[in-house]
Amino acid sequence: MSPSAEQVPVVALVDVTAPVLERLLAVALHDADPDEVTPPLGTAAGWNTERISWFRDYHHAAAAGLDGPARQKSWAITADGELAGSIRLARVPATGTGPFTRDGAALETGIWLGRSFRGRGVGTEALRLVKAAAAAAGADQLQAETTAGNTAAQALLQSLGAELAADGQRVRARFTLG
Repeated sequence: MSPSAEQVPVVALVDVTAPVLERLLAVALHDADPDEVTPPLGTAAGWNTERISWFRDYHHAAAAGLDGPARQKSWAITADGELAGSIRLARVPATGTGPFTRDGAALETGIWLGRSFRGRGVGTEALRLVKAAAAAAGADQLQAETTAGNTAAQALLQSLGAELAADGQRVRARFTLG
């Protein structure tokens, strides 16, 4: 069941500055599984030094934006002014494989939310905002990928009009923009 309009917090995307980065890391450490936020890194389970370093490095690199060296932009998501997670846009290479054409005018998105912010409409509003940012950046397509078992992410993507294509354990999503 989706949240009613009265229950949805005010959601905004904010730049990940140095102070925001440390607060965002605290949200990740205390309210998210590391596998939801970072790639598998290091030999120790859970939040380890390698994952924390990657998290900081990733957001530093993404601060330069879509035209910077990392070719991506990340934002912190706020819900009623409280940090809730992060969302990104990344340029998709002009060539690639998969069920959707990648023509260079596509961007990719990904999101993670702290557990305490899930199921409240925060993800829906953040994705709506990042879709608008992708269109404003000139993209004609926005893509995302999740696992076959992440039915909440699939429902979120479909609720905003994504076309889904399953490929084994991966589910790819595509929004047509413009």
